[in-house]
Amino acid sequence: MSDLKTSNAHTFKKLDSLAHWMDSRFVIPGTSIRFGLDSLLGIVPGIGDSVTMVSTVYLIGVAQSFKLPFHVTLLMIWNMFIDWIIGIIPLIGDIFDVGWKANLRNVALIKKHADIGHDIEA
Repeated sequence: MSDLKTSNAHTFKKLDSLAHWMDSRFVIPGTSIRFGLDSLLGIVPGIGDSVTMVSTVYLIGVAQSFKLPFHVTLLMIWNMFIDWIIGIIPLIGDIFDVGWKANLRNVALIKKHADIGHDIEA
């Protein structure tokens, strides 16, 4: 594997790990429902959802390093906005966060549209 592919594989592993922790690290006992730190921090009204946007801003920065098409970046921003705007609604937003999983969506977009993403297994 070339140095670039090795570097990109390492980057994708980090992105997968971040998205996993933010969106699906934990499971509700007795169910298959998964949630992450995004859902937990979102419980704190107003502040929690704003704090978790940092992970998405990081993902968007990484997407820029792969020179993704502009429409993909807009879609990632849209995913972040939906996660934030609905997430700030008490209780409804917390339930929504469990299903929306903006970080996993955005990592999937990066992998799909990065030139080298097709050579790397998830």
